[in-house]
Amino acid sequence: MARTNTLLIRTPEGVVFSQFLAGPMTRFLAWLIDLFCIFTMTLLLMMVLSLLSWISVDFFQAVAVLIQFVLMIGYGIVLEWHGRGQTFGKRVMRLRVMDAEGLRLTFSQVVVRNLLRFADMLPVLYLTGGVSCLLSRRSQRLGDIAANTIVVRIPKLAEPNLEHILAGKFNSLRAHPHLEARLRQRVSAAEAAVALQALLRRDILEPKARVELFSEIAEHFRSKLAFPPEATEGITDEQYVRNLVDSLYRSGRAARVTKTEVAETPPGEEVLR
Repeated sequence: MARTNTLLIRTPEGVVFSQFLAGPMTRFLAWLIDLFCIFTMTLLLMMVLSLLSWISVDFFQAVAVLIQFVLMIGYGIVLEWHGRGQTFGKRVMRLRVMDAEGLRLTFSQVVVRNLLRFADMLPVLYLTGGVSCLLSRRSQRLGDIAANTIVVRIPKLAEPNLEHILAGKFNSLRAHPHLEARLRQRVSAAEAAVALQALLRRDILEPKARVELFSEIAEHFRSKLAFPPEATEGITDEQYVRNLVDSLYRSGRAARVTKTEVAETPPGEEVLR
């Protein structure tokens, strides 16, 4: 198959997302930042452990080698697992590690891709990994191929145009301002972001997936707060979600989603519980 800079991922729910693949140069720059972080942490630890050289120089050298190995491997594993696929370097360069099929990144995948980092670094300066990225259709180094992961670029998105989504639409929930206020108290920013993203991406969803998605979101919000029947009867789940978004975002409350939240939510990541 031909090489591409954009990868289409179909989630188990039938939703198709497009992801921009990170190229070798961007990944190399992120690695240089991470290498600087590792070098700094190693230097600080060596300064603290230098007291061991008074006891035994050989013991100090053995501990120093062990610490360097642990930091080189553990740095990526710890940060990518707890940072949702991002190290410091990847965060600066707006990159993220993802499962190649759009599923949730697993700990075993993080471990495998980082253990094979030494193979990708051979013979020098990630030459093997760079060549692999250039030849791979999905810009994968050897560690990515073994772990079935990809590295994607997180685009900078403009603030969503709520007027385009909500303008001219009648909101039946507005007849109950006290319930709207209570809803805004009970809904978190992450939950509001899910509803907004669903509306922003509704036109790229398949019809069946679109109906199922809005049904699930509407049911979640109904469990938060029940509006009187006259406010919800005769409208579809999608209209109900649109009315909710209107009530949540036009309030001026800080529950609005930031452009970072819209851009950085990876596919397959379950926000609604």
